[in-house]
Formats: sequence, structure tokens, C-alpha cells
Amino acid sequence: MRGTGGEPVRGVAVLTLTGVLSQVVGFVYRILLTRLAGAEILGLYQLILPVYSVLLSLTSVGLTTGVSNLSAWYQALGNQRVIDQVRGQAVKLFLLLALVPCGLLLLFSDGVSVYLLGDARTRLGLMLLVPCLVLTGIENLQKHYFYGTGRVCPAAVTELIEQILRSVLVLALVWATIPATAEEAVGAIVLGMALCEVTSALTQTVLFRRYLGPRDRLAGAPLPPSTVRRKLGRIALPLGLAALLGNGISSANAVLIPRLLVLGGMDQSQAVSTYGVTFGMTLPMLLLPTAFLSALGLVLTPKLSRCAALQQAGEIRRLVRRWVSLANLILIPALALLAVLGPALGRALYQEERVGDHLPLLALGVLFSCWQSLGAYVLNGVDRQKTSAAIALGADGVQLVLTCLTVGQWGMGGYAVSFVLASLVGAVLSWRAVAQATGLALPIFSWFTAPTLAACLAASCGDLMETVLLRAEAGVLPSALGGMGFGLLLYLAALQAMGVWGGKPKRPP
Repeated sequence: MRGTGGEPVRGVAVLTLTGVLSQVVGFVYRILLTRLAGAEILGLYQLILPVYSVLLSLTSVGLTTGVSNLSAWYQALGNQRVIDQVRGQAVKLFLLLALVPCGLLLLFSDGVSVYLLGDARTRLGLMLLVPCLVLTGIENLQKHYFYGTGRVCPAAVTELIEQILRSVLVLALVWATIPATAEEAVGAIVLGMALCEVTSALTQTVLFRRYLGPRDRLAGAPLPPSTVRRKLGRIALPLGLAALLGNGISSANAVLIPRLLVLGGMDQSQAVSTYGVTFGMTLPMLLLPTAFLSALGLVLTPKLSRCAALQQAGEIRRLVRRWVSLANLILIPALALLAVLGPALGRALYQEERVGDHLPLLALGVLFSCWQSLGAYVLNGVDRQKTSAAIALGADGVQLVLTCLTVGQWGMGGYAVSFVLASLVGAVLSWRAVAQATGLALPIFSWFTAPTLAACLAASCGDLMETVLLRAEAGVLPSALGGMGFGLLLYLAALQAMGVWGGKPKRPP
């Protein structure tokens, strides 16, 4: 089993490195875009993203998971010919599924912008979403072949290059259109994304054929196309429907927030600006540590699928125990430190005071949502897609109801509360299902208790160090970074003292 253990380690390491670099590039990009365009334009851009998410979930989300899982399955069985069939059938199904919704969006973009999104300035961006969606779907289907077969380097490197290219193109187009209307600025952002996807889709197509090899030399016997479509559908249909319903609920949640803020007393411009600060600045800052989580999911899910194909139940439990423990050791302290030091970082980087609003609650919600995502990765890997989809849908429904009940009265604080409660429900249900599906006894102390206690110590001492440095007139950004570094050192020391890091775990008495 030495080889099987090393493969996910290398994959996660490569994806984590490129993911962190990509997150850093994206973070810098958002800072520059905010300073260049402003919070209101960022808010308008955030308004059209739910439409993009709904269309992707309708057309490709389930198919990408199907390509990843089936590529992993038939790679384990040594059948490359079926892998090629899976990719081909997936692309055909995606284009067929995208035809009608993309056509309707082009025809009724005016009505969608005015009546669904509540702001006519989003129309141009909505129309430009169509080519961006088609190119992104084709790119993602081929990218997930690489994730499924363990060849993460081509996909990871092209993902990083794509992020850099997108940032440069979007910033250049926005800068070139200034002074411009808000609608033109949003259109420039989406146009930059679409131009970048042209290069990415072509690159992934070339790489797929190069790594898989010529069709006439592929190993294994082909399957009837109807069988391939049926296998894809069995995976993609429940996930796609759940993603569609979930993104539909999330989109309704996102679209309703500015309107509920207006009902609570804000004008339209202030509501869109507040929405842009939370979703375009605060949450992206909190999501920086999840570069590791995304990398883990992309490698762990197909690895679990291969183990399920070979009926290796013990290996499944070992992989889950190992990688979820590592994820918690990274996510819990990172979010705890951002919860206390994030306001200073937000003021220094975004030059926006409102970035720190409701930050501790939002950080807790992100942590619970990460736990839900980890559970979903495991459930998808062990062929429990329907369970994962039902849990995600239920959590999204809870959040929508709570948002409607709280945002009008409490503002964005109501959204933060609903986010925490809904994510907690999703996390608890996900890990209960994982325990039932895998027979895994959850190691509460090493997974949750030890890193949480150490993170609380790190956050409190990091906050104290920031205060000391501020009184010494070290500057806002250096003080926040100094507090973060000091807190991380204490966190590692506390873990070592509890025996969770740097030695054998000590169990509580």
C-alpha cells in the first residue's frame, strides 16, 4: 500500500501549491478590482454569478463528477478506451444540455436582469456569460479526467495560468473602459473571463489527447455508447439535480439579499454595495485557506472511488481518517486567526471598513461549510451521491428560509446567522452519513477538540500581539501579519503539547 498512499500525497501537494498560488493571485486580483471598479460594481458582478452557477449546475456539475469517478474506476481496471468514451459522451451531453438554457438567457436577458436580479445594469454581463459558460464546461470536463486518473500536474498548472491570465485580462479591460457605466464595467469583467476560457478550453483539449494517447492504441474493450451514457447519468443525474436545486436556492438567497436590505431601510446603491463587500471581499478573504480543501477533494474523491471499485474498505477508512485530520489542522486555526485579525487585513488591503462586519460569525459558517464539503467528498467517493445531494439541498433550504426571516430585520448580520446555522446542519448530517457508509468511528479529540483548543489560544494571543504592535506604531498590515505569525507558532506548540502534532496522539483521560 505504499504506492497508493504516496499518490494522493503527491497529488494533494501539487494541487495545494498551485491552489494557494491561484488563491493569492485571485486575492490580489480582487483587491485591485475593488480599488479600480468599487464595491458597487463588484456587487453587480456578484449578482450575476448565481445565474452562472445555476447554468453550470444544470449542464456540467454532475457530468464533471461522473468523468472524474468513471475515469478513476476504469483507470483502476486498466481500460483506457472506456475513459475516452466517457469524455466524448460527457462533452456531447453537456452541449445538448447547454443549448436551451443558453438560448433562453440570450433571448430574455433583459427580463432576467430586471425582474430576477432586480438591476438592469447586469444585462450585458448576463449575455456575455453564455460563451463563458460553454467554454468553461468543455474545459472542466477534460480537466476532471486528469483529476480522476491522478495526473494532477497538467490540470493544476493550467488552472494557475488561467487564473493569472484572467486577472490580467479583466483588469486591463476594466481599466480601458474607465470612465464607463456600471453595466459596461460588469460586461468588461465577464468578457475578460470568456476570452481567458478560450485559451483554457483549447489547452485542456490538446492535453487530454496527448496524455490519453491515440485512439487506435488504447487498451481495453469499448462499451456500448448507451451503457456509457447510463453510467454517466447514474452519477451525474442526482448530483446535477441536487446542484441545480441547491444553486437555485443559493441564487434565490443571493438575489433576495439586496432586496431584503432595501426593505430594511437601505437604498438600492447602498444595498448592492453592502452585498458586494460581504460576497466580494469578506468571504473571499475567509475562503483563502480552502485552497487545500479543494485540492484534497479533487484527489480524495477519485481515490476513494478506486478503493471502492477494488473493495478496499480498510483503505477507505484510513484515507478519510488521515486527510480529514490534516484538513482540520489547517482550516481551524486559519479561520480562527482570520476571525480576529481579518478586520485589520481588510482595512489595509481593500481600504474598506465594512470588511470586518460580522467576521467571526462568517468565519464559523465557512468552517462548518468546509466540514460539510469534506463529508460530501467522502460520500461522493464511496458512491453515496444521492445522500450527499439530499444533505446539501436540505442545508441550502434551511439557509434560504432563515435568510428571508432575518436579513430584513438584522441586515447582513441576519445572513451571517443563517449561514452558520445552515452550514452546521449540513456538516452534522454529512458526517453522520459518512460514519454509516464507511463504518468509521469519528476521532473527536484529534479531529476537532485539540485543533479547536489550540486555535482559540492562537487567536487570542495573535490578537494581543496585534494590539502590542499597533501601540508600537508598526502599521496596520505589519501588525496583523505579525499577530498571525505569532498565533501560528503558538498553535503548533499547543498541538505538540497535546501530542497531536510532532508525536503520537494523546487521548484525553
